[in-house]
Amino acid sequence: MKTQVSLVLTLLLALVLGLGAYSQGSLGSSELLALTTVLTGLIGIPAVALLRAWKTGQVIRAEGPQSHSLKAGTPTMGGLYFLLVAVGVALGWILWEQGSLAPEVIAAVGVLGAYAAVGWLDDWQVIRQQSNQGLTPNQKLILQILIAVGFCAWFSWYGGSPILQLPGLPGIPLGWGYWFLAVFALLATNNAVNLTDGLDGLAAGTVALVALGLAGLPGGDPGLTVLCIALAGACLGFLAHNRYPAKVFMGDTGSLGLGGALAAIAILKGCLWALALMGGVFVVEALSVLVQVGYFKYTKKRTGEGKRLLRMSPFHHHLELGGWSEVQVVGTFYGITALLVAAAYGLSLWLPAHL
Repeated sequence: MKTQVSLVLTLLLALVLGLGAYSQGSLGSSELLALTTVLTGLIGIPAVALLRAWKTGQVIRAEGPQSHSLKAGTPTMGGLYFLLVAVGVALGWILWEQGSLAPEVIAAVGVLGAYAAVGWLDDWQVIRQQSNQGLTPNQKLILQILIAVGFCAWFSWYGGSPILQLPGLPGIPLGWGYWFLAVFALLATNNAVNLTDGLDGLAAGTVALVALGLAGLPGGDPGLTVLCIALAGACLGFLAHNRYPAKVFMGDTGSLGLGGALAAIAILKGCLWALALMGGVFVVEALSVLVQVGYFKYTKKRTGEGKRLLRMSPFHHHLELGGWSEVQVVGTFYGITALLVAAAYGLSLWLPAHL
């Protein structure tokens, strides 16, 4: 029954994404989304088999829900193939349409690739050691910060305007404060998407919606819109193999690459506010971990015994342990994200005309 419900959810998601791409009516959005989706789905057949042959089976952490123990051995690092498809299709499409690649597009792809490489290192360490401990938190954080700082340095050198854009309001000059905002956005989105990737199809579906939402907002080089649509299509195609019950996981390779790409694109398009709103599910997932850890440490210091506010974090695990099935959580989060994307898009149109 869950398998059938998962299929229906994926088809509904495909319908929503298709309508969203069609409504944009430019750059051949619908065709680009369909092309990337189909290619990713088809390439996923040999790719999943290859990942299984390479013995990239996922190691499930013992602290997670007991029902997840059945997922042990499922191939991971699926981000390797669907991110390559997304980038390949996007760059080919841009070159065909425009004849050259804008520096903004190259920068966004560079951030995506750099964060995906960090995720691959983490995934590889987990597989090699057969432990759910890959890179240490400090190692991963240092690498993430270096990439974010490198992107900010490029942006400043390139002449990017450090202005905070809000719908309907004049831009707010940030000066050096831009560095803190941009680095925070990159790190926060990177890790939030990574934390969301804990249920079959959850991260892929929500990222697809947010990516298509960012594509519909003005700002930045048109090539960034193409990249957004290609990422949405790749995530949708990945769901052919990642929806419940998943045959492959994206791993940190996929989740870190996607998180970095979303943040970089939002910075370049000047719509960080929209990313924060559209990615509300990512925000809640990340905050649930911070609150859980913070409250546990606080109560342990005060009483000598740590207590938890949630049954388990991130928040999707709290719902699972409360009796929700995976597909119920995923479907609910898809619906919430779709509403948040629509709200952000509506604000971008309504506020400028009424303020």
